[in-house]
Amino acid sequence: MSTVAILQPAHPTAAGAPPGYPLSVAPMMDRTDRHFRYFMRQITRQTLLYTEMVTSQAILHGDLERLLGFSAEEKPLILQVGGDDPAALAKCARIAADFGYDGINLNVGCPSDRVQSGHFGACLMAQPQRVADCVAAMMAAANLPVSVKHRIGIDDLDRYEDMAHFVTVVSATGCRYFTVHARKAWLKGLSPRENRDIPPLRYEDVHRLKREFPHLFIEINGGFKTLDQAQAQLEQVDAVMIGRAAYDEPYSFATADQAIFGATTPPLTRHQVAEAMLPYIDEWCARGFKLSTLTRHLLLLFVGQPGSRLWKRQITEQSCRLGAGSEVVRQALAAVPDPAKIPAEI
Repeated sequence: MSTVAILQPAHPTAAGAPPGYPLSVAPMMDRTDRHFRYFMRQITRQTLLYTEMVTSQAILHGDLERLLGFSAEEKPLILQVGGDDPAALAKCARIAADFGYDGINLNVGCPSDRVQSGHFGACLMAQPQRVADCVAAMMAAANLPVSVKHRIGIDDLDRYEDMAHFVTVVSATGCRYFTVHARKAWLKGLSPRENRDIPPLRYEDVHRLKREFPHLFIEINGGFKTLDQAQAQLEQVDAVMIGRAAYDEPYSFATADQAIFGATTPPLTRHQVAEAMLPYIDEWCARGFKLSTLTRHLLLLFVGQPGSRLWKRQITEQSCRLGAGSEVVRQALAAVPDPAKIPAEI
């Protein structure tokens, strides 16, 4: 497997505190799997990455390598878990530490019916002491930073004071890291997709939270699409988490290391990113994995660039062939103009 040199963050934090990174890619179900994370690591070496949410019960009873396995190149990396049982979550924290994760994050923001039926996610905002018990158990179980991702509110429990109370109770455990989705969640009547767009964003509530809790590390999430927007937010909060835009336009993170972290190493070009993925694709195909499970994350690499449609079409059509491998990506890449190889006009 190819090696990616991971640079140290330009903003050092307390020992063992990876959530202190000023920029992260949000955990997203069916998106931020290990293959997407490896792909993103070719684009940005320093941005903090998260797994998809994994339930505590899945961790305790499932295939750990399939659920939690990752490449060292993906670090810094946080495991996001969902659950409401302190004892179960404590076991998960120990497992995360054994696997080598850089931290563990508790999901208190997902509004889906399935998550609610399991009594975790955003509905736990109505039970701050329960969340505090879970966080305390995880902190006691493993020497890992524990963070909480939550909403600004749920249903009618959506005043700033309600969120401040939640943070007060949870931070009393010693937890110092909070990622706040600046949009309330309607747990009844709206789908998860609608919950991403319909309730209005209230950035000022998150800014106020940072002002009133200066000792806490506050990360803001919700609606951000560009690094310029992230940089503007860093004047008000400690960090910015970007979700859908990171998947829909992954190469927008190419300048993150320089703009956010102060790195001097130039980023890989889009073509170089694709080429860097070839050995990785070869390895996983040799293990029997379908090419389409790997290449689905690469489809938007050239979004907005000449040849993007041809890139997507060739990979989509050819990746499903029996025995298809990295040659599909090589052929698709050859059809996309490479600005670095186009002679300048005289």
